[in-house]
Amino acid sequence: MSHIGSYEERIKDFSWAIAEKELDYKEGDMINIGWYCSDRICKMGKSSKLALIWEGLMGQERKLTYDDLRKTSNTVGAMLRKLGIKPEDRVCLFMDKIPELYIGLLGVLKIGAIAQPLFSAFGDESLFVRLENAGTSAIITQKKHAPKVRKILDRLPNLKHMIIVDFDPSKELQPGEVAFDLWNTPWVDELEIHPTYAESPSILHYTSGTTGQPKGVKHVHYSLISQYLTTKWVLDVQEDDIYWCTADPGWVTGTSYGIIGAFCMGATQCVMDVGFSAEAWYKFIEKHRITMWYSAPTAIRSLMKAGDEIIKKYDLSCLRHLASVGEPLNSEAVIWSERVFGKPFLDTYWQTETGSIMISNYPGMKIKPGSMGKPFPGITACVLDTKTFLPIEETGKIGLIGFKPGWPSMMRMYWNNEETYKNKFKNGWYLPGDRSSIDNEGYFWFVGRDDDVINTGGHLVSPFEVESALLENEMVAESAVVSKPDDINMEVVKAFVTLKPGFEGNKDTELMIMNFIRKKLSPLAMPQEIEFVPNLPKTRSGKIMRRILKAKEWGEEIGDTSTLEDD
Repeated sequence: MSHIGSYEERIKDFSWAIAEKELDYKEGDMINIGWYCSDRICKMGKSSKLALIWEGLMGQERKLTYDDLRKTSNTVGAMLRKLGIKPEDRVCLFMDKIPELYIGLLGVLKIGAIAQPLFSAFGDESLFVRLENAGTSAIITQKKHAPKVRKILDRLPNLKHMIIVDFDPSKELQPGEVAFDLWNTPWVDELEIHPTYAESPSILHYTSGTTGQPKGVKHVHYSLISQYLTTKWVLDVQEDDIYWCTADPGWVTGTSYGIIGAFCMGATQCVMDVGFSAEAWYKFIEKHRITMWYSAPTAIRSLMKAGDEIIKKYDLSCLRHLASVGEPLNSEAVIWSERVFGKPFLDTYWQTETGSIMISNYPGMKIKPGSMGKPFPGITACVLDTKTFLPIEETGKIGLIGFKPGWPSMMRMYWNNEETYKNKFKNGWYLPGDRSSIDNEGYFWFVGRDDDVINTGGHLVSPFEVESALLENEMVAESAVVSKPDDINMEVVKAFVTLKPGFEGNKDTELMIMNFIRKKLSPLAMPQEIEFVPNLPKTRSGKIMRRILKAKEWGEEIGDTSTLEDD
């Protein structure tokens, strides 16, 4: 771990108390992530240090110091308090990657409310499902996304306030709407921070499951302990780093490491609210002299596709450390980055439910391209037999990844869904739902999901959610959704559809159905291909056999079909 000792030294005498001590926290003390990410950094004498460098779509820029971050997050907190938002009320942040999103999350946490960040590309139905489940009290959004919220308001009795950060003053506010312009509001210097403790809820993230609705993963303020130490030891963030995490805070990486990790370390972080283009990304790195870059395999593969020539146009010598997250990082990408940037992207493995990095490659450790690396100090990980849930001793044998519960950032519950939460634990192990093997040096090698959840470009898509939305289309009789291979995203969504009488399965129909899903759910959930079929494979009890359709897509063995109805 470069400047902080080797992996072997770290695991020998590890205790989470290392992080507690560095953060001046003792058991039973107040711990508030919002305060730790702004006020504490100012107290340490870094008020004038740059906290955030933001670049927008039209090239606009904002730079905030830690003192600005402290005051602006106080201002958001004070505004919410004035509206009557109480501790543990859920406040949704539904914005593009604008400064108000980063500031807003800290402001929500400062008053003891629960932050519910959601990806701004979600359509009204995806938004509704998550707001209804959480019983959300307020939503902070932009005028461009406000119509989606207005469309579902009458079905959300708990949602009392819609705060619009860029409201057009020439328009009229509708009941329950609040115009809030952070840049033309006097900033609040002193805010009473709500006394949150280790187990006080902090963030509610939604993740897709195979069956049923998305699940609300509840985290607590004590998760800071894990997030701080993994940022320091895995991402190797140092005092003078210029850090860029490309993830959207609608996803857990964007909050754990795109907001909390960098700010609690007092680092300077860059945010670019621009769609992907190799040219724009390289220009951004060169312009801001970014030193630590945390990105995703999909983006890395897209950069590979853009070629090596374009890289020569930019001076990227500032890059010191690179890491990757969201899905397996293929060995070609590791070798490529070593060749073109002079350093490899280090793969990190974790998920929404774990709250922080669990298995990883570390600075200074031998890298095996294609491997997830080794467990973070303090994390007990193994591979379990799929039937007995006992650890597999045999090297190279594939099983389910298991973690011993008890690390600081582990989820505390699925919101209103105790049964599904309990099912994530077997025989004293937490199961993230992935398969892996371990080699003779203790390195983990990812094999795949243990369920049907589709990981497209690092974003989890629930087949159930897409199937349910498809059935709401007037043309669709039945649907089954699986993943199919893809060069850039590893896998993408494919739908098999049977149509109602009178409709024809052609290109126009396919396009109409695709756009229907795009609007209702999100661009990520939209099928990249729809295959119209006369009927779907089912068991005798009428359950659609996704497994068979998926095996055909991936060119795999179909396996046992004895339960099929047409056998």
